[in-house]
Amino acid sequence: MKRVLLNLIILVLTFSFLQAQSSDTNPENDSVLRIALLQVPAHADQEWNLAKGEEMCRQAKTYGADIALFPEMVNIGYQAPDFNEPGAMEEWKSRAISQDDKFILHFRNLAKKLEMAIVITYLEKTESLPKNSASVIDMNGNIIMTYSKVHTVDPFPMETAVMPGAGFYVEELNTRLGPVPIGVMICYDREFPESARILMLKGAEIILTPNACTLESKRLEQFRTRAWENSLATVMTSYADGGAEGFNGHSCAYSSNGDLIVMAGEQEGVYLALVDLKKEREYRSWTYWGNSYRRPNKYNELISPDVKEPFKRKNGFGEEFKRLER
Repeated sequence: MKRVLLNLIILVLTFSFLQAQSSDTNPENDSVLRIALLQVPAHADQEWNLAKGEEMCRQAKTYGADIALFPEMVNIGYQAPDFNEPGAMEEWKSRAISQDDKFILHFRNLAKKLEMAIVITYLEKTESLPKNSASVIDMNGNIIMTYSKVHTVDPFPMETAVMPGAGFYVEELNTRLGPVPIGVMICYDREFPESARILMLKGAEIILTPNACTLESKRLEQFRTRAWENSLATVMTSYADGGAEGFNGHSCAYSSNGDLIVMAGEQEGVYLALVDLKKEREYRSWTYWGNSYRRPNKYNELISPDVKEPFKRKNGFGEEFKRLER
């Protein structure tokens, strides 16, 4: 009963907040970039996800959103089969889609129609293993960047069954406030300081993070630290609490000085992260963190491939985890 009442309070406060922001702030004249966190339920059916995703994108646009961010692998709701079942892996791999699939084309057309950038996520088809990917679609419907998850969660069979991405990328996204350098990392990537650090070094001002896991206090503080230590804004969307895979909502965003911008509850909804670019850039111009006082000539061990006990591991299929082959 207490949990129900708490969720109702969060929903009322969120609605009031969004209404106030929509009426009190002119999105054409301010310095605030509005990023919509689309906290959808996890669902295995791609057609259902397409319809629900469009509904939430349209809702985000009514809030004045500049960017809509989905959770991880939204085309199939980050659903994992039992790979021990005969034919399960082949069936799962058959659900991977290419960038010319109607699912991706639909959101490209929707981005153009709404004049709003959309970060769409999916199991991407390749000539070998599929990838866990996110494509950044600009407000003209063009894909400006596709990032594939580098840090696959190899203790789990589904993540061992995908091909890791080749690297981290930053691209300028054209918005009504001008070009904004953005980077993308996916879920487990945020648990490695190297991911956000590389994106910062490549010039990112904002890191967009599709997610699919339980977000408890340690992971949320970790995500906050990624923002503060790199002097950039971190923005994350996860799945609503629906009982599947332990998802519990808590989509969130932090400013470059580590302040909380928004924290969602557990329920389905569209939550706005208001990133004030003027304030962000002013802070970044004098902060001690980020790349201000680093000593990279002292960091050689960070790129060593060597691993010693107690950190030697097996992958999701019970085989030796070979990081240089992944």
